[in-house]
Amino acid sequence: MEQQQHQQQLQVNVPENERVMSVKEWLITFLIMMVPVVNLVMYFVWAFGSEGNLNRKNWAKANLLIMGVCIGLYLCVFFFILILAFIGASVEQ
Repeated sequence: MEQQQHQQQLQVNVPENERVMSVKEWLITFLIMMVPVVNLVMYFVWAFGSEGNLNRKNWAKANLLIMGVCIGLYLCVFFFILILAFIGASVEQ
């Protein structure tokens, strides 16, 4: 009897958007991320939507941030190589 009361005291009402996502929910999330174009749309929906699980929301924001940094680095390297190519071409002439 005492153990049941203790278990009932430990159970706290967690809001729906703050509960831990199950493995099934994560699998569905990863399957959606495998679909081209849909994955980009869903990143923004999950990251900036008003509702939804906070775990997935933070995960989507982190992935968008990583993608932004990678695209930024890619563009910097691309333009650096492009500038070097123009300099090399002008020196040869």
